[in-house]
Amino acid sequence: MEALIPIINKLQDVFNTVGADSLQLPQIVVVGSQSAGKSSVLESLVGRSFLPRGTGIVTRRPLVLQLVYTTSEDNQHRSAETGTLDLEEWAQFLHIKDKVFTDFTEVRKEIERETSRVAGDNKGICSEPIRLKIYSDKVVNLTVVDLPGLTKVPVGDQPEDIELQIRDLLLYYISNPNSIILAVSSANMDMATSESLKMAKEVDPDGRRTLAVITKLDLMDAGTDAIDILCGRVIPVKLGIIGVVNRSQQDIIDSKSIKEALADEAAFLQRRYPTLANRNGTPYLAKTLNRLLMHHIRDCLPELKTRVTMMMSQFQSLLSSYGDDVQDKAQTLLQIITKFNAAYCQTIEGTARNIETTELCGGARICYIFHETFGRTLDCIHPLAGLTQMDILTAIRNATGPRPALFVPEVSFELLVKRQIRRLEEPSLRCVELVHEEMQRIIQFCGTEVQQEMLRFPKLHEKIVDVVTQLLRRRLPPTNDMVENLVAIELAYINTKHPDFQSNASLVSSLLGEEEKARSIPVRRSHGNAPSTYEQEIREQSKTQSLQNIQRYVGDQPLPRPMALEGHPSQPTSKDQANTQNWFSSLIAGPRAEHTEPSKEQSHENSPNMTPTHQLLAVSAYEAFTNPSEGVEVCYIFYQIVICTSQS
Repeated sequence: MEALIPIINKLQDVFNTVGADSLQLPQIVVVGSQSAGKSSVLESLVGRSFLPRGTGIVTRRPLVLQLVYTTSEDNQHRSAETGTLDLEEWAQFLHIKDKVFTDFTEVRKEIERETSRVAGDNKGICSEPIRLKIYSDKVVNLTVVDLPGLTKVPVGDQPEDIELQIRDLLLYYISNPNSIILAVSSANMDMATSESLKMAKEVDPDGRRTLAVITKLDLMDAGTDAIDILCGRVIPVKLGIIGVVNRSQQDIIDSKSIKEALADEAAFLQRRYPTLANRNGTPYLAKTLNRLLMHHIRDCLPELKTRVTMMMSQFQSLLSSYGDDVQDKAQTLLQIITKFNAAYCQTIEGTARNIETTELCGGARICYIFHETFGRTLDCIHPLAGLTQMDILTAIRNATGPRPALFVPEVSFELLVKRQIRRLEEPSLRCVELVHEEMQRIIQFCGTEVQQEMLRFPKLHEKIVDVVTQLLRRRLPPTNDMVENLVAIELAYINTKHPDFQSNASLVSSLLGEEEKARSIPVRRSHGNAPSTYEQEIREQSKTQSLQNIQRYVGDQPLPRPMALEGHPSQPTSKDQANTQNWFSSLIAGPRAEHTEPSKEQSHENSPNMTPTHQLLAVSAYEAFTNPSEGVEVCYIFYQIVICTSQS
């Protein structure tokens, strides 16, 4: 049983070294108001004066005090002496393990230095503990945590919430269910107003792990005693109530030793409380604390053992996941980079072991971007969107200058086509951006095996991710430049020798030849300037053929009255021109402007698609038709060209 406390002390040192507090170990926590005598109680337990003294708040950091009983024959004693065999008492701090303190005045100074180093020179507090071990043959195995005293009013440069800070710090330690609360109260104050007992009751309402210590029994008012308090009639705690007598401030100034103070304490208890003297005093308190701590550790031991075993299993599994020891760093580095490279490529190609089933990723998402996102964007771009009749007519007139145009100039055609081609650049660049984002996301989908390697070497993981990200970022501008160059290539040269252009050009040439042949036929006139019957028949046949071609294009859509097959006047009226203008406008806009689309068979057989070239020709025909000086016949010639070229 005596070995339990040193084992717990070793566990505390280990957890403090690694910075882990997931395991709550049994310990004794000292709480009390400021100047209630906590430090004097601890010094009496040790038998040495080693704690800082002064006015106001002195203890500003938790002090974990581990008392280790040892003798001169103990091996631990010999190892801690560092070559000196005649030491009886010494101290060691955990933050300076290599230094052994034999002068307890130096121990006090080191506590003050370490407190100022972390908490500053002001009166503020800090939750980081100081760990001190004292080896002696005059102590019992014990672990005690000394905490700052409770205060109400800030003094000096203390923050306004100093009371709340101290209270939170105390609650953190006494809320541990494996801790024993040593509530220190002064005998010369009312127990009903004891702050330490009040806090202990908050976390331990039944008092099962609370031990009350009544200090300054010799300072009670004349005519009063603490018999009711020491007998447990006032304070309901289960672990007992022990009274002690502390050294006064004058005793400290006079350098009264702890040994003399303990003798005076025993004499006072025998004189004032003879029936209770054997159950009070500092020696009895030390034995009681040692017994309570050992029994408390014994009670907590099964749970601690289970908890430690579970943590060992968890960390052993974590250690195994890190793999074997690295023998050849260069080879290990090459293997990790190769695995990452293979996993990255497999994610793009879709051959990875762990395929994502909840969302598209890798090459599948890139395919979706190309064929779905980018494809739908291109489908939504209408080739003639943003191209109005006025734009077309203006381009044609600007290309011809002062000369009236009979045919559509190629310059105007290229100008309008290039403006439409430029609309493909923005969605193409957006497609590049989406693919770049997906290739960055692929880094996170490189397989479980690679991720485990990355967890083992987190800095290497960060470096690989940084290098790949920088590489993708560097290749993004050249990719955008390539897309822009492709669009610029298409804009730089319009290949009119393409088969689509050649077939339409041959039809136009043949139609123009037939028209010239028809015009070269001699005109026979019956009398005067009136056209002969033969000449009228030729014109009627030409117009009839042109109107049939127009009717073939528009399908069931009725023709305006001036273009009806039954005949038309030589000069259309203003009303006829208005009707024809509306009809041409709807026809030039193409099938998309209609409210109802023809069936697939009708569109395929009777309604050829009208390309931008055909619409330009139709615009020219419309312009000629609306010009009375040109005559209706010119309209038929233009539209015959439109219909014939659209059939190709």
